[in-house]
Amino acid sequence: MKKVKNNYKTRTNSLYLLFIKRLFDLLISIFALIVFSPLFIIFKFFYLFGKNKGPMLYKQLRVGKNGKKFWIYKFRSMINGAEIKLRSDPNLYKKYKKNDFKLPIDSDPRITNFGRFIRLTSLDEIPQFINVFKGEMSLVGPRPVIEEELDNYGTKERLQKFLSMTPGITGYWQAFGRNKISYPQRCDVELYYIDHISFKLDLEIIVKSITSITKRDGVY
Repeated sequence: MKKVKNNYKTRTNSLYLLFIKRLFDLLISIFALIVFSPLFIIFKFFYLFGKNKGPMLYKQLRVGKNGKKFWIYKFRSMINGAEIKLRSDPNLYKKYKKNDFKLPIDSDPRITNFGRFIRLTSLDEIPQFINVFKGEMSLVGPRPVIEEELDNYGTKERLQKFLSMTPGITGYWQAFGRNKISYPQRCDVELYYIDHISFKLDLEIIVKSITSITKRDGVY
C-alpha cells in the first residue's frame, strides 16, 4: 500500500500533540518496560514446551500514521504458525473476516491455554510499549489495523483522518466498548477521538481502559 498523503487538518500544531503527548509516551513506556521486564524472563519459560513452544513474541504488520507500516509486538498467545493455519483454513478465515478480522477466544482453535490467560488479562499487549518507545505507537490513539481493514473507513477523507494520528495501545474504541463495537460504528468511534483529542480525554481513556481490563470487558 502506498503511503497516504495526509491532507486532514488536525490540530498538529498544538503543544500537546507536538511535545507533551510524545514526552508522556516516552516516560510511561520506559517505566512500563522496566516494571514489566521480569515478565519477559518468566514468560520465556512457557514458550519452551507444549503447544506454546516457539518464539515468545508475535509480530504482525499493521498500518500506522500516514499509512506507514510497522511491526506490532505482542506476547504470542497462539500456536506457532497461527497466521498460516488461519489463511489455510477457508472456513476459519471466512469467520475471521466476518467477525471484523478477529475471532472470539473460545472459538479460536489457534489459542493455547497460556495464550487464553494472557489475552483475558491483556498481558499479551505489554510488548507494545516497545512500539510506543520507538514512536510507532502512542499510549492512546486509534487502534492500528491490518491493511485489509482500511476498506471499512469508507471515503478518502475518512481514511486520511484515521491515518492522521499515531495509533495507540488503547483508545476510545477499546475503552468504551472494545470488541462489542464492530464496523462501521468502530470507524465513527475512532474518528470521534481524533476530533476531540486532548490530555484530559487521554487520561479518561487510560483510566477507563484499566477498569475494562480488570473487568475483562469486551476482551477477545
